[in-house]
Amino acid sequence: MARAEFIHSREDITDRDVLYEDNHLIAINKRGGDIVQVDDTGDESLDEKVKRYLAKKYNKPNSAFLGVVHRLDRPVSGVILFAKTSKALDRINAMFKNREMKKTYWAVTRNAPKPESGNLIHWLVKNPKKNITTAHKQEVKGSLRAELNYKLIRKVDSYYLIEVDPITGRPHQIRVQLSTLDCPIVGDNKYGYPRGSIRKTICLHARRLQFIHPVKKEPVNIEAPLPRDGFWEKFE
Repeated sequence: MARAEFIHSREDITDRDVLYEDNHLIAINKRGGDIVQVDDTGDESLDEKVKRYLAKKYNKPNSAFLGVVHRLDRPVSGVILFAKTSKALDRINAMFKNREMKKTYWAVTRNAPKPESGNLIHWLVKNPKKNITTAHKQEVKGSLRAELNYKLIRKVDSYYLIEVDPITGRPHQIRVQLSTLDCPIVGDNKYGYPRGSIRKTICLHARRLQFIHPVKKEPVNIEAPLPRDGFWEKFE
């Protein structure tokens, strides 16, 4: 039998990127700029990189099963979970649908939120052609209810670190809802920050994911270290 060959690139997944793994699940610390699944850019997706990592690690040249259970926007970094079995995929999908997954994000802004902590409820409408979401104070045609809790954690230099616990999971939810507080996320010129990032990333990081394991029925708490990019380090 011919020896399996595996493509290697600078952006391949390595052991350092893996936050959690067992027979059913694998969690990755996503780099800002990676797409989770293939889109019309033609760029290689994160799920393909993880499949290649698993195929190499477990000597499965015909690829390994990997199920995408949730997504992070391309410019967002942090913990993202994949299923390694169809049984885990079905159960995790149900847990996300039933809001049994506790997600915590860290966002950096140049303005302080007022008040410093609170609950935000909006009705969001996404324009798929422009890939932008608008927030409304009341329900409108085609809108989806969005809710999150937030609190200011600390100020560093002239920046503010905000912890966000989304209760719902809507496209661009945290980005657009924080912008309604006049707190656009650093680098997010789509939602009001004056300029974009050279790296094409924004300062939004999926910090933690907490849930009861769908098979083992044990608590799982996954935390993603902050990016090492010369900026995030000041918030450690």
